[in-house]
Amino acid sequence: MNLITLTGLIAATGTTASFIPQAVKTIRTKNTSGISLSMYSLFAFGTLMWLIYGIASANLPVTLANGVTLVFSLIILFYKIKYK
Repeated sequence: MNLITLTGLIAATGTTASFIPQAVKTIRTKNTSGISLSMYSLFAFGTLMWLIYGIASANLPVTLANGVTLVFSLIILFYKIKYK
């Protein structure tokens, strides 16, 4: 693994992990009043596009980060819609 890929994986881990506290809090409290439905919808769409790009370009850090981030953002979106 080269230094550029390693740097990308470290960056991906940090940014992806930042969604864990919000997802856990949303699941535990079911309180989504402070979450914007339109923002998370656009974010999930953008993340999906990055995931497709990562797969198409065979870019492991982009693919992993956006795959995991998409799951977290979809969980938060699901709770936002369900407990609106």
